[in-house]
Amino acid sequence: MESSTLLAAVFTWMTLCLLSSGQSAPDASGLPRAIRVPLRQGARDQQPPPHAAAVNRERGSAGRLAARRRRGATAGGISFVDMIDNLRGKSGQGYYVEMAVGSPPQKLNILVDTGSSNFAVGAAAHPFLRRYYHRSLSTSYRDLGRSVYVPYTQGRWEGELGTDLVSVPHGPNATLRANIAAITQSDRFFINGSNWEGILGLAYADIARPDETLEPFFDSLVRQTSVPNLFSLQLCGAGFTQNYSLGSATVGGSMIIGGVDPSLYVGELWYTPIRREWYYEVIIVRIEVNGQDLNMDCKEYNYDKSIVDSGTTNLRLPRKVFQAAVKAIEAASSTEQFPSGFWLGEQLVCWQVGTTPWHIFPVISLYLMSENRNQSFRISILPQQYLRPVEDVASAQEDCYKFAVSQSSTGTVMGAVIMEGFYVVFDREKKRIGFAVSTCHVHDEFRTASVEGPFHGVDLEDCGYNIPQTDESTLMTIAYIMAGICALFMLPLCLMVCQWRFARCLHPHGDFADDISLLK
Repeated sequence: MESSTLLAAVFTWMTLCLLSSGQSAPDASGLPRAIRVPLRQGARDQQPPPHAAAVNRERGSAGRLAARRRRGATAGGISFVDMIDNLRGKSGQGYYVEMAVGSPPQKLNILVDTGSSNFAVGAAAHPFLRRYYHRSLSTSYRDLGRSVYVPYTQGRWEGELGTDLVSVPHGPNATLRANIAAITQSDRFFINGSNWEGILGLAYADIARPDETLEPFFDSLVRQTSVPNLFSLQLCGAGFTQNYSLGSATVGGSMIIGGVDPSLYVGELWYTPIRREWYYEVIIVRIEVNGQDLNMDCKEYNYDKSIVDSGTTNLRLPRKVFQAAVKAIEAASSTEQFPSGFWLGEQLVCWQVGTTPWHIFPVISLYLMSENRNQSFRISILPQQYLRPVEDVASAQEDCYKFAVSQSSTGTVMGAVIMEGFYVVFDREKKRIGFAVSTCHVHDEFRTASVEGPFHGVDLEDCGYNIPQTDESTLMTIAYIMAGICALFMLPLCLMVCQWRFARCLHPHGDFADDISLLK
């Protein structure tokens, strides 16, 4: 009896030791960790077609490094396992996640957009929609009796506001009541063949429509559940096709809601402060092409803002910066001649399959202000990112590309082609955005995307663009001056009218049709 008791005690002790060795440890950044477990067959296990760009040759070693960093199955009570590979999309048409709306749940594919703040879904038949949200079939839908109109850089929509129960099947195990816009009319918003039926704006309430009182989805999620106030995105570009059974143009990725998954990046996470909580605004302090500084006033890079926006495809630059960047890229790749329309995004360039001369195109480097305001770090963008493959016009013998850097009138936009090289952490709790090299970024044998630092500078915060503020007393002074000028001109006119009326009374002309007074 005593012997069996002793054996039982030893067995219990060994079991506890084994269990304790598997507990999670916090990241050095203080963010929740996640684990990765073997996934279903397909997705990442399939081989790319022979003409695809060479894919991250260090992936094996990166996987081993990530495996050493993984600890435990949950973080803060949230499991990230089901969030791996929960994004799909098509090159140039955005990344979407499946969401369930209403009671009973209606499953819809929703575009992930960090450049807007409204959660909106198609709620009426449209030629480009395979399915749409039926409010009348949801017992939990509540009408707010308000309409909403939202314009974008390209396209617009309008609809009716309400609330309903929402969940993310491949996200946190939580259901919340969220504001939702039922899109009833749209123009150039939905994309034919894109496979998404709505948009999930993940930015701040300041840019929500119709006004900032409308609580965005992520704010509602954090307020109503135990989900931490951060999310992270790994967007895998067209060169790293996730599932070839869905078509050659299919891309994928992961949206980790509530944490950071160390298996999705290599190296170190570098953070830049969120300058203002409306868009995810950051400060760019320097831009280089092939290591050569564009030598511009750093305020030009941020005129009138610089944002990280997964809902925009291109890297968009202010006019002066765009012109300087294109001139530098054109000079660096001068061994081949390209039509001017290519640099304007109006024409494609094609090469025979597998012969794309990546080496002639330069690396573009963006320097972002770090959390230490007198330091910056550099993210390097490869031509495999800013030359976007266009599948639907290419033949079986050609690889065709579109130049994915374009001119902007609304500031710098770091769109999907930039994010596809990096794992990007939107740490709303600490008001910062993190960048690390993604495990699914595409490169060749000569160069790889990178995140490096620190680089020292002085007063880097001054590179941010500030909208000129006019003093209220100055405005009042201008108003009084304008009123005085108007009075000065009106006085003679009034005198002339009075004189004319007086003359009419003294010399009546009888019946007279004044053709000049008729509206022509």
